[in-house]
Amino acid sequence: MDRFRATWITAWGLVQFLFGGNHDARPAPVRAIPPPADAKWAVLVHGIYNSSQSMELIKQDLKLRGWRVCAISLKPSDASITFEAMARQLDAFIKANVPAGKKFDLVAFSMGGLVCRYYIQKMGGYERVRRFVTLSTPNHGTLWACLSGRAGVKEMRPNSAMLRDLNGDASKLRGLNYTSIYTPLDLSIIPATSSRMPAAHNVMLWVPMHPFMVLFPAPLREVQQALD
Repeated sequence: MDRFRATWITAWGLVQFLFGGNHDARPAPVRAIPPPADAKWAVLVHGIYNSSQSMELIKQDLKLRGWRVCAISLKPSDASITFEAMARQLDAFIKANVPAGKKFDLVAFSMGGLVCRYYIQKMGGYERVRRFVTLSTPNHGTLWACLSGRAGVKEMRPNSAMLRDLNGDASKLRGLNYTSIYTPLDLSIIPATSSRMPAAHNVMLWVPMHPFMVLFPAPLREVQQALD
């Protein structure tokens, strides 16, 4: 059974690596509009096995439209540390990159959405976040997480203590403009409806695979609409 679990985790990690944007393939260079002094700020947070590079299409789109955008690379990115530890990285990154007191928007993919929720709900982030957008985030866990014993992956198991804590105290999300985008064809978030949240505007899209949620035009358009 341990060998079976290891094989599945390794295989799915390879799929995420190949399709999730963690390699050096980049879109063609584009000329961004110089952001005005009062430009909106956005912070992007990637998913498991990825880096900031996986959010590049969203980053370039927002820059073209005059936003100031920064994207974190969580380390390690394999959920071998707790969500509290990952959220502390995000908190430090925001303090280092977004001017103090400045409101900003959070856009997150997959595991990154839970990192953002921990930051918002447990570290006072709700006081600074203006809009919050997640793509295929396992808000109620995913059955895949039962195949690994890594600290952060265990916290993504359905009904984990961490998820019970976050979902039992989700009132701070209601004060944000929160959009949760997901696909019923998701094979990483099982069940796919795990992404739905009562506090969110839930948007369902027919996107064929989990990694394509940050690559296909339809979810990118929904991100634009949510932030606009």
